[in-house]
Amino acid sequence: MKTTDDTTAHGGDVRLTGISKTYGAFTAVHPLDLTVPQGSFFALLGASGCGKTTTLRMIAGLEEPSAGTVHLGDQDVTALPPYKRPVNTVFQSYALFPHLDIFENVAFGLRRRGIKSVKKQVEEMLELVQLGEQARKKPHQLSGGQQQRVAVARALINHPRVLLLDEPLGALDLKLRRQMQLELKRIQTEVGITFVHVTHDQEEAMTMADTVAVMNAGRVEQLGPPTELYENPRTTFVANFLGTSNFIEAEVDSRSGEDIVLKAGGGKLVLPRARSSAATTAGGKVLVGVRPEKISLTHADDAGEIPEGRNRITGRIADSSFIGVSTQFVVDSPVCTDFEVYVQNIDRDARLVPGAEVVLHWNPAHTFGLDAAQDIDAGVETVEEEVA
Repeated sequence: MKTTDDTTAHGGDVRLTGISKTYGAFTAVHPLDLTVPQGSFFALLGASGCGKTTTLRMIAGLEEPSAGTVHLGDQDVTALPPYKRPVNTVFQSYALFPHLDIFENVAFGLRRRGIKSVKKQVEEMLELVQLGEQARKKPHQLSGGQQQRVAVARALINHPRVLLLDEPLGALDLKLRRQMQLELKRIQTEVGITFVHVTHDQEEAMTMADTVAVMNAGRVEQLGPPTELYENPRTTFVANFLGTSNFIEAEVDSRSGEDIVLKAGGGKLVLPRARSSAATTAGGKVLVGVRPEKISLTHADDAGEIPEGRNRITGRIADSSFIGVSTQFVVDSPVCTDFEVYVQNIDRDARLVPGAEVVLHWNPAHTFGLDAAQDIDAGVETVEEEVA
């Protein structure tokens, strides 16, 4: 994150200071401090009702904060109406003018400001979004992805300091959505302005954003690069919301150098101290987490071939699902029921079928530790598209 000096020097950061929003007795966004560095691709990620869209609308000026300030660079814009803020918003609905062709849709903002010579700017913007050949078509003649790119071009031609994107890919099918994720990232890299993107889709946020703020119940649960959030979640909500995590309830046994030795189900597990956000005093409780793709699955008959120094637990395969790139196993274990393991389909072991006795093992470096007082299932519920 940039310092205040950087912010003043560059003049393009988005800074929210103590920003909050209440509706009567309901708090949509709790007091929030957030800095979006200039030129970055920033994502506000969370389930429906978490406050991410409300936060975006406060940046845009479409929602008045109950408290706090919004700065764009060193300019306080909290009291400015939307049309006076150097931001533009792209919505899920595209909001293109159906009676105008693509060229005129993109030129609309320039013409409204009284700019007569728009041809060069519009053509450059259509080339940026790779729609130069579609200039004289009407919106209904384009695909959803093309319409979305027109909406982006129409917003960018006004040279905003910040482009706000509110669930911009929500109406597209999966394949097109993935194509547009890469397209939006390319456009952002080329134009170099700040993108603030609201989404409920974890893959979308992790594919595009430099920095992700995971929101939950009006608060930022964790903030950081996608890899940091995924590999080092600080809460069970983040661990479950970004992908899948297995949790084992364990007790701190002892310390060994930079590692913590834990007791779980009569066995021992090793947790690097640097990867634990829980207290690690002897006798303390810890939730041990590990991602399904980090785990190897070995038939019990071959347990002697597992290298020393790996965390291991025993269990029995309860279910398996072949999904092409991998096979997903559910294993019942004394320390964790419904333990999930994803095994790449490279050399498939025909013995790994429901009912088989197995050993689950992984590198201790892939283990993370969380406070055991948290709800193990936080963030697991089905995420639905936010409509408000």
